[in-house]
Amino acid sequence: MDFFPSLQWPHLVFLFFYMVTYFTMTTRADLPGTWELLVPDAGIASMHTAVTRFNTVVLLDRTNIGPSRKMLPKGRCRFDKNDHVLKRDCYAHSAVLDLQTNQIRPLMILTDTWCSSGQVLPDGTLLQTGGDLDGFKKIRKFSPCEANGSCDWVELEDTELVNGRWYGTDQILPDGTVIIVGGKGTNTVEYYPPRTGAVSFPFLADVEDKQMDNLYPYIHLLPNGHLFIFANNKAVLYDYKTNKIMKNYPPLDGGPRNYPSAGSSAMLALEGDYATAVIVVCGGAQYGAFIERTTDTPAHGSCGRIIATSDEPGWEMEDMPFGRIMGDMVTLPSGDVLIINGAQAGTQGFEMASDPCLFPVLYRPDQPVGLRFMTLNPGTVPRMYHSTANLLPDGRVLIAGSNPHVFYKFKAEFPTELRIEAFSPEYLSADRANLRPLIEEVPETVRYGEAFDVFVSVSLPVVGILEVNLGNAPFATHSFSQGQRLVKLSVTPSVPDANGKYRVGCKAPPNGAVAPPGYYMVFVVNQGVPSVARWVHLIA
Repeated sequence: MDFFPSLQWPHLVFLFFYMVTYFTMTTRADLPGTWELLVPDAGIASMHTAVTRFNTVVLLDRTNIGPSRKMLPKGRCRFDKNDHVLKRDCYAHSAVLDLQTNQIRPLMILTDTWCSSGQVLPDGTLLQTGGDLDGFKKIRKFSPCEANGSCDWVELEDTELVNGRWYGTDQILPDGTVIIVGGKGTNTVEYYPPRTGAVSFPFLADVEDKQMDNLYPYIHLLPNGHLFIFANNKAVLYDYKTNKIMKNYPPLDGGPRNYPSAGSSAMLALEGDYATAVIVVCGGAQYGAFIERTTDTPAHGSCGRIIATSDEPGWEMEDMPFGRIMGDMVTLPSGDVLIINGAQAGTQGFEMASDPCLFPVLYRPDQPVGLRFMTLNPGTVPRMYHSTANLLPDGRVLIAGSNPHVFYKFKAEFPTELRIEAFSPEYLSADRANLRPLIEEVPETVRYGEAFDVFVSVSLPVVGILEVNLGNAPFATHSFSQGQRLVKLSVTPSVPDANGKYRVGCKAPPNGAVAPPGYYMVFVVNQGVPSVARWVHLIA
């Protein structure tokens, strides 16, 4: 005490925890990656997050949570006689973030989007489906605009879902149609634009257990045009055109992986002749943690990897450095996968997890088993239930959300989180800046199978092949990025011109099964270091 004679006990406690945090973080300076705080108070906690082609980010929460910390513009309020908390609600529950200024503009959402689903349509419009209560059958659209524009949510009045969907998953198909799959008590599929009725999908009922581990199924569109659908611990190859299951994959060991047991999944980058698709499913809660409402049951860290297009597929197993539930898997421009957010114990649900996993992990698919995982620089903000992660056009990863409470609660062990952060992978470190390409010229629109050129400049002479990779903008929610994919284009060796630029000849994806129509971030990657992306519209 003699060293701090003017400090009272509360100050000393604060100083102690500050020093512990400081020295803990500085001892991890050897680990790759950096963190930055983008927005200290977004006003809302983003349960659902999506990036738009205007380099803005849509943040979306649920409506029936009472006051947020962001007001709607004066004179705009939501009126809901059935809302038990606020029948006249003048608070924002959605917003748009301008990535250039980090400014937040409130948006108005009318019906409840709690645990809903979404996907980006071919014209760049964000489609949003389902939710709870008055949002159960709702279809909403957000047509993005320039950051200083006035675009807002539109809730369709003349079209609704055939079946109400809470905890469903959306996936865009090769023709730009969106298939909407599952939901609590909804073992069907349907489409947007709507087709006649909903179609029974018994697989979801077959894998349902006592704690409903068939929610938010993992769906991946394979380059053969069929769907890989994973729920609980099983997967099928689904022909949506004929409504037939073409293949049952072997079960994945380790217990359930979907909500509420909360693992995550990603399809690895498509490349070469695009005939092969590899799916990875990682993490999850122990079975029974949700039923027993235990918060300290250790999560497992096992990952399964399967060649979904193989004639005789089987799971290859390996372990992450940490057990993890509620982790988000983000496919980076390089083809590596970032696993971030979540907890090391408990299960998904309100106040049902503990021991936040602050360490991101990099999954390097080209490495052999045992060498694929790299532990990265830890963050300091616990990102628990209802957190999200999204790839940004500059190669960073936006981290938002975390609200493990029914309402906003700021005095808790894991409070409602309104801060928005960005994580920069090692490829953005200062010592690699001279490798970073700059896209000088790229077409705004590209057709399937079309040959086109990308012109880039690089500070240092190019060694090896410059990759040109297409990454889409998925809808991230509840530990799964719906529709996420990365496509590595066929390219010719880069050729320098008289002005010091490099010309890279590229060939667009052959069809919508490899890359559904829509807007893509085009990254040029030099020795693992990506450029800032440019948006390109891929059309038929």
